[in-house]
Amino acid sequence: MPAAAAAERPRIALTAGEPAGIGPELLGAISAGEFAADLVFIGNAELLIERARAARKHLALHPHDADKPVGKAGSIAVIDTPLGVPSQAGQLDRRNARHVLDILGRAADGAQSGEFDAIVTAPVHKGVINDAGIAFSGHTGFFAERAGCEVVMMLVADRLRVALATTHLPLSAVPAAITREGLTSTLRILHADLRRHFAIEQPRIAVLGLNPHAGEGGHMGHEEIDTITPVIEQLRGEGLNLIGPLPADSAFVPRHLQHFDAVLAMYHDQGLPVLKHAGFGHAVNVTLGLPYVRTSVDHGTALDLAGSGRADAGSLRAALQLAIQLAG
Repeated sequence: MPAAAAAERPRIALTAGEPAGIGPELLGAISAGEFAADLVFIGNAELLIERARAARKHLALHPHDADKPVGKAGSIAVIDTPLGVPSQAGQLDRRNARHVLDILGRAADGAQSGEFDAIVTAPVHKGVINDAGIAFSGHTGFFAERAGCEVVMMLVADRLRVALATTHLPLSAVPAAITREGLTSTLRILHADLRRHFAIEQPRIAVLGLNPHAGEGGHMGHEEIDTITPVIEQLRGEGLNLIGPLPADSAFVPRHLQHFDAVLAMYHDQGLPVLKHAGFGHAVNVTLGLPYVRTSVDHGTALDLAGSGRADAGSLRAALQLAIQLAG
């Protein structure tokens, strides 16, 4: 039975992320807030309390019981997960890479089973996990593999929603990664989850071109002619409301954006700089296509701020609020 059905409030799992980063103290910073959900922190309990203290927060934790509601604000359930070695704020240690993956795996298993209604993730450090000899491309790929499904990364800042056709790839690898099959799947997932989660009955999706000026009729590249336009035309025949391919340099002009419910960018740095300029600090990363809701912050581990008590919890708070909304 889904957690919300049992408790009448969504139960949200929050993962603490990289222990040397700001994730643990961000969880502490939001712990006293009033949210229309039961919160379950997944991380090392001792570390969470220590970092909350650095943020001048008193964190009251009690062991998670899947059969009971969490209780009042300020009293947080925790799934205590051991560290590989004690963590120092700002100091990455590859021996804690497995700890990070353990907390993500516990969250994924709980969401798959219905124990949690949504997952909210604090930032992880991909580099130190790979340095530990574990291939890891990020949260999005991790949850997709665990769930056995295709997913789409989308960032949300107020009404601006930007999804990605490709994610963490070198720029040189992007053109080959944009295929008719992949783009078709991405657009179908984006369309379906805008309807399912955001209650947009007929989403209007702007599709960007890959090349400057959307290829300018083939004079600046053929990906628009060979791949992007045929996919758009095929899916329009299935009833999807797609606009494009559009030049990326003009698609984000406010008078154009007001006519779109979402924008599909072809690669990471085509769409996300605009979104982060518009909403950094309160933007939210949403993974579409999963059988459960997953949101995340729009920033990294900020090792230079870890343990200082100065990290801004605005994006984590926004991610939690959106997760509650979508789970409800």
